[in-house]
Amino acid sequence: MSVCLVADVGGTNARFALVDEPGAAPRRVRTLATREHAGLAEAAAAYLRHHAADVRVDAACLAVAGPVGGGRFHLTNAGWARDSAERVRDRLGLPRLEVINDFAALAWALPLLAPEDLMPLGGPVPSPDGSAPLAVLGPGTGLGVAGLVPAADGGWIPISGEGGHVDLPAGTEREIEVMRLLRAERGAAGAESLLSGEGLARIHRLLALIHGVPPVPLGPGEICARRDDPVCAEAVAMFCALLGAFAGNVALTLGAWGGVYLGGGILPRIAGDLARSDFRRRFEDKPPIEGYVRPVPTALIVHDRPGLLGASARLAARTLEPA
Repeated sequence: MSVCLVADVGGTNARFALVDEPGAAPRRVRTLATREHAGLAEAAAAYLRHHAADVRVDAACLAVAGPVGGGRFHLTNAGWARDSAERVRDRLGLPRLEVINDFAALAWALPLLAPEDLMPLGGPVPSPDGSAPLAVLGPGTGLGVAGLVPAADGGWIPISGEGGHVDLPAGTEREIEVMRLLRAERGAAGAESLLSGEGLARIHRLLALIHGVPPVPLGPGEICARRDDPVCAEAVAMFCALLGAFAGNVALTLGAWGGVYLGGGILPRIAGDLARSDFRRRFEDKPPIEGYVRPVPTALIVHDRPGLLGASARLAARTLEPA
């Protein structure tokens, strides 16, 4: 039996699956701990050995959380060395293998998402119908950003980069205080420094310092769970507001009239907080051109494996490309 391998690999979790043909829904989904493996080839080999030994894999599309280009890639937040798609392909013995950015995979998934896979967060009802550019972003171990632009032939062209590392502007006096402390510690206030799992913990710690409260080391999950703690609640509210401002900047940069979609591993845990937060107000707060972003839909992706779906979609797109 011949199948394809797809993966969505972040700094914490590496999700692998099989698809019966390019574009098909993933099956045999398994999650491995990224840091328990020396590299992408080793993690993929472990999945194939333990969960797909009875099949022949003919092609693979592996999405990784980091820069990809020139046949090389680097998983930014896992401590893996820079690697090449060619080495991974040879190590796995596959005739065809492509490595793409993880948010490029999310971008590929956007046109395939059904209404029930999305939680609207303001603006018109999202509908990625191919008439306008789309953007996707989201905090997890890092902060990813990508776009998807309609092509003349009716397909799509993904745009991926390292947008999570742009500077993050402050919009309130309290945010200015947090960023002043952040710059004193790190020399810069990049978006990923605050809009990520570690970033949420960092916001919480810096707010505790501002309030004169002894900072208690808490992970993002603990912060999200302690809604009765005023510093935790303020940290989550600031996180959502900053995310809205950042998402509005992405919409302006990409002209994402088709919608800005939110992914990543953190937001589903705080979906209710996000919906009640200043996210959408800060998204639209772009004077003097609020009217440009006001018609742009925003939505949270609630599909449970969009990165794998996007990697499968990328495989299907490759089968349609000229040889």
